[in-house]
Amino acid sequence: MPYHSAGALAQFVGSDYGRRVRLGIRLQILLLLGALLAIGFVPLYLAVARLTEASLTSARRDYARDLGRAVASQVLEARATRRAEDLSSLLEAQLSDAGVTAIAVYDGAGTQAVAAGSVANLPPSVTAQQESSRRVATARGSALLIVVPDHRGSGAVALTVSVGAPATGASALVQLVALYTAVVALALLFLAYVAMTRLVVRPVEDVSRAAGRVAAGARELDLGTPAARELADLTDSLREMTAKLLRDEQALRAKVEELELAKRELENAQESMVRSERLASVGRLAAGVAHEIGNPIAAILGFEELLLADDLPEGERRDFLLRMRSETERVNRVLRDLLDFARPPRALATDLPAYASAQEACDVVAGLLKPQKKLQGLSLETRFEAGLPEVAIGGERLQQVLLNLIMNAVDAAKSAIEVDVRRDGESVVISVADDGPGVAAEIRERLFEPFATTKEVGRGTGLGLAVCRGLVEAASGSIALRDSSLGGACFEVRLPARPEE
Repeated sequence: MPYHSAGALAQFVGSDYGRRVRLGIRLQILLLLGALLAIGFVPLYLAVARLTEASLTSARRDYARDLGRAVASQVLEARATRRAEDLSSLLEAQLSDAGVTAIAVYDGAGTQAVAAGSVANLPPSVTAQQESSRRVATARGSALLIVVPDHRGSGAVALTVSVGAPATGASALVQLVALYTAVVALALLFLAYVAMTRLVVRPVEDVSRAAGRVAAGARELDLGTPAARELADLTDSLREMTAKLLRDEQALRAKVEELELAKRELENAQESMVRSERLASVGRLAAGVAHEIGNPIAAILGFEELLLADDLPEGERRDFLLRMRSETERVNRVLRDLLDFARPPRALATDLPAYASAQEACDVVAGLLKPQKKLQGLSLETRFEAGLPEVAIGGERLQQVLLNLIMNAVDAAKSAIEVDVRRDGESVVISVADDGPGVAAEIRERLFEPFATTKEVGRGTGLGLAVCRGLVEAASGSIALRDSSLGGACFEVRLPARPEE
């Protein structure tokens, strides 16, 4: 039982529950020490109790045997001088509850002659020639049956002597042993508690408080040297660790300061680059506007000079006016594209219907472009997935996006243009592909910037793709350049599909 208790206690102390309740080191060691004392003292106590019981039982047997011999000798001596009546009174006088409980005298033939007491446990006849003894159970408890023959050969005496209960007389000694064991165990536990408090717990608590002060901002480990060698080594290790941590902290602070300085320098350089890029963008924008508007204005001014002459025929005058109108429309188209590009995304998406059919928009754009001379010799193929939902963009804006993309494909294609509309999860994807030369690598990164174009001078403003991106992103969509299966360029527009009711 003590071994199982100690094992269970050790398992409890090492278990997760024991760690959660956070038993102190003193309590844990005292519990383990108490278990060890129980393992050592409880078997000792049981052994002492058994030994005491056996010793007392043996002593009472010896006492009963000696008492029986003495009484038998006295009876045998009185037998030769007394009559049977006087011998009966003598036998009665020998009886007692704690001593002789029954006695009988046997003649030379071994027959019982005179008896007294509880004779039920006495033999009716005796033939033994030597003294014998054995234990018998009587109504009053355990007793010793003793047969003492007369050395003169004239009979024998048999008697039962009570030896008492087995534990009688042992309880006081056992209680004394138990008291001694308990006092010694408590004294050992108390001394262990005091020793652990002075030698282990208090130094560990001092180390813990000193470490807490270091964690709170102290610059050194303010702690004395404990008496125990192991704790002294622990204190020295903590001092070295604290010093190393402080050195590492200083080095880390220096690194952080360097990083902050580098960050500020990088931010300054980034701001300079952003300003430079902005200036470059403004320069490109100004150059593009000047180029796209300057040429038509120069042409208009030239036509005006010619119109100021009075000798122009009516036919030439009308031709000059039509050309001036064409150039003016060109200027107006450039300005309109600039306004579309510059308008905020919310303004692009507020004045139009919320949803439109991609198939209907493609059909409208294809119908507008089929009469164009540019499409002669080119095949425009459209494919639509069945059951397409509407997309989250206005119809006119979607037509404008498709018109710009298909016109760019017309300018680049050799023989074929494909428009594919399909559903991809919660989005509708519109792809416009051609079999032209594709987009050069040097312009891919700025393809959707204003005035970025691969066309020749005078054939495009470079605002179409920028306007398309603004319209698509205003509808929470995206536009990107992909590789075309036809070998040229493929522009993929991804727009949110209308949620199903």
